[in-house]
Amino acid sequence: MSGEVAQLKHEGSQLQVVAAGAVAGLVSRFVIAPLDVIKIRLQLQVHSLSDPLSTRGVQGPTYKGTIGTLRSIVRDEGFTGLWKGNVPAELMYLCYGGVQFSTYKYTSNLLETLPSPYELPGSAVSFISGATAGACATTATYPLDLLRTRFAAQGTERVYTSLGASIRHIAKHEGPTGFFRGLGAGVSQIVPYMGLFFASYEGLKPAMANSPLALPFGGSDAFAGIIASVCAKTAVYPLDTTRKRLQVQGPMRSKFVHRNIPLYSGVMSTLVTISKREGMRGLYRGLTVSLLKAAPAASVTMWTYERAMAGMLMLEDRLAAD
Repeated sequence: MSGEVAQLKHEGSQLQVVAAGAVAGLVSRFVIAPLDVIKIRLQLQVHSLSDPLSTRGVQGPTYKGTIGTLRSIVRDEGFTGLWKGNVPAELMYLCYGGVQFSTYKYTSNLLETLPSPYELPGSAVSFISGATAGACATTATYPLDLLRTRFAAQGTERVYTSLGASIRHIAKHEGPTGFFRGLGAGVSQIVPYMGLFFASYEGLKPAMANSPLALPFGGSDAFAGIIASVCAKTAVYPLDTTRKRLQVQGPMRSKFVHRNIPLYSGVMSTLVTISKREGMRGLYRGLTVSLLKAAPAASVTMWTYERAMAGMLMLEDRLAAD
């Protein structure tokens, strides 16, 4: 490829975009899995350190920050506890990456063909394409996201013995809708997040590529991905916390590592309840580790995507030349 930075949506065929997106999702998920488990544990903690909150008379475990949570998990559950829920998460990221990037490419190309006077500016195309890609990918992979959260919420007591057992249990006791608890919060979060992320990324990537300064984290693609992800993540974080609280509702709620998770129903009701009981800090619990996760996740995802795509295009050119 030339030294010029190609726009994400113009690179490769639809199949190549799906493959590169899937590879990027798999690699990114494995790298950030421990941070994801820590984030989920903090988000599900319903009592603060200064003012413990008891629900149903049960005092849940208290994690003291990112490092404290890391130490507690390793001490009580072993090093492998940091990768709890990684199997459904890897499956989710595999599917999510493919759906996300292919939908983004298809939508952006479609919007760019709009005739005059309906054509949209580049930033609007990126925002709409990113939001559409996020909504489609979130909905398509949501059951796996829910399973990932429930496995990550398991402490020393095994709530579900296996992935298959968890699927059968949820289907039997909660029905098909049980796999989509919190989907409203997920879509409400991902639409603005992915819209802001892709719009920021597409705008930052050319500027970062032409920067006279040496950039950290592997270059312009990764650095642009970090900035875009951190800004978008902070803006929509309360909805992420809401989604996690809703995902662990159901008959097994009292058996997860935090045994005092309150009963929630509905996105707005959950937001209001958390705000009243735990304050605004409750909505942003785990934000620090989430941002720590967002940076390497975004940089690894975009860096891997660009390199996987470049490799496939190079292979395609070599095969065509033979």
